[in-house]
Amino acid sequence: MTEAAGLHPSAVRRYFASKEELLLELAERGWGRWRELLAIRVAGVRELPPRELAALLATTLAAQPLFCDLLTHVPLGLEGEVDLERARRYKTNSFAAYDEIVDLLVACGTLTAEQLHDLIAAALGMTANFWQLAHPTETLAELYRQEPRWAHVALDFEPRLTRLLQATATGLTQELRQSG
Repeated sequence: MTEAAGLHPSAVRRYFASKEELLLELAERGWGRWRELLAIRVAGVRELPPRELAALLATTLAAQPLFCDLLTHVPLGLEGEVDLERARRYKTNSFAAYDEIVDLLVACGTLTAEQLHDLIAAALGMTANFWQLAHPTETLAELYRQEPRWAHVALDFEPRLTRLLQATATGLTQELRQSG
């Protein structure tokens, strides 16, 4: 990783105690960038229908490949491999970005905050899983070339995420109508 950035490993250690701390920092920045992308896209927008809002979530997530990749690794290990204060800072800043995202989407769309909590949870969970499937390791990519019947696993990330988030958003609005 340091070689790709043109840095010697000791230069990174000057700022980060471990690889996990660096990756957690990048994930934290991903939250901020996602919030910024959404804010730009919804500026001046009102009454955004649920399906369009779901597509917006998918598009803005897909625009951040590193963040998508890190969404898998944060809960699996990154948070637990740093010291308590670094974990606290990550949680504080990511939750603040999350809250701002919900506020932005409530203001521009037709979903309630509760529905958005569910939709965003679905978006994050699907992204963490689908990103990995859509970007297989070289070993798996070769396996899929050799075994084309298995290649469906390496799905097209953004279209699949969009369709499933749109279905989720539609279901959330139907649930509200049925209970109301």
